[in-house]
Amino acid sequence: MTALDSVQDGSPAMNTGTGPTPESARLFRLFGWGVLAIMAAYLLNNYLTYWQDLPGIAPIYGGAANGSLPIVWSWLQLAVYAGFLAAVFVYVMRSTTPLRVDSGRISNINTFIIRAAFFAVLIVGLMDSAISFLRIEELLPAIVGQDLADELGKSRFRGAYVHMPLIALSIVIAAFTRTLGFTWLALLVVVAELAIVIGRFVFSYEQAFLADLVRFWYAALFLFASAYTLLEEGHVRVDVFYAGMAPKTKGYVNAIGSVVLGMSLCTTILVLGMGGKQNIINSPILAYEVTQAGFGLYVKYLMAGFLGVFATSMMIQFVAYFLDAIADIRGEPGGRDHENHPVN
Repeated sequence: MTALDSVQDGSPAMNTGTGPTPESARLFRLFGWGVLAIMAAYLLNNYLTYWQDLPGIAPIYGGAANGSLPIVWSWLQLAVYAGFLAAVFVYVMRSTTPLRVDSGRISNINTFIIRAAFFAVLIVGLMDSAISFLRIEELLPAIVGQDLADELGKSRFRGAYVHMPLIALSIVIAAFTRTLGFTWLALLVVVAELAIVIGRFVFSYEQAFLADLVRFWYAALFLFASAYTLLEEGHVRVDVFYAGMAPKTKGYVNAIGSVVLGMSLCTTILVLGMGGKQNIINSPILAYEVTQAGFGLYVKYLMAGFLGVFATSMMIQFVAYFLDAIADIRGEPGGRDHENHPVN
C-alpha cells in the first residue's frame, strides 16, 4: 500500500494524530485552509471575470472593469473571498482535527483533482486523435455529416462541444476510481511514440496529430505528477545538511520551504498566468488556441491550462506538506520518515 492509498483510506499511515488539537495549532490550520480558500476564490473569480464577462474586483480599487456591468458585481466577486474565508474560519474553529488528519484530507482533495486531470488528457487525447485521423482521411463527413464535420474543424466548436463534455465526464470517472494512472500514461506516451516510428519507417505514414498527442500526454505526465511526487518525497533534494537533522529541525525546514519557496512559486504562476485576459494561461484558453498544423490536435489551449493545474495541485500539496511539517515540529505522532521515503 502506498502513502497515497493511506491518505485515501484514512489509515494510520497518515492519520495517526489523535485527540483534540491544541489551540495554538488552529493558527496553522487557519493559515493552510485560508491559503486554499483564497486560491479557490481567485480561480472562481477568474472564471467569472473572463468567461462570464463580470467586471472583476479591479474597479473597487480604481482599476479598469472587464465589460460594462455595474460595480455591484465587483463587490459580489469580492464577497466570494470573504465567504470562502468565513467558511474556513467556521470549519477550523468548530473542529479539533489533528494537523496530520487535515493534511491527509487536503491530499485527498488533490488526489481527486489530479485523477480527474489524468482521465481528461487520456480521453480528450484519444478522441481528438480519432477526429483528426478521420478528417485527414476524409471519412468524417460520411460519419457525422458535412455540416458537423465542418464545425469540428473549428477550434471553438471542438473545444466547447467535444473537449469540455469529455472533461466533465473525466471528473465523474475520477469520483468512482482510485488510480492516478501515471504508470499507464507513461506507457501510452511510449505507445504513441512507437506508433510514429512504425508509421514513418514501415508504412511511410506520418501525421501531425501523432506528434501532438505525444507532447500532450508527456506534458500532462510531467506537470500533473509533480504534486504526487512531492507527496511521495520523490523530488530531488540536496540533503547534505538535511539528512543529519533532527525530526523537529526537518519540520522547520519543510514548513519554511513550503511557504517561502513552494507556495510563493505557485502564487507567482497563478498571478502571472491568470492575472488578465492576455496573460499566458488565460489567453490561449479563451481563444481555444491551436497549433499551426491544420490536421493536428486542437489541444494547445489545454496545454496552457496544464500550467494552471500544476500550480493549483502543487499549492494544495504544499499546504498539506506544511501542516504535516508543523505536526513534526510539535512532535505529534504519525510522522513519516522524510529521509527514507521511496516513491512507490
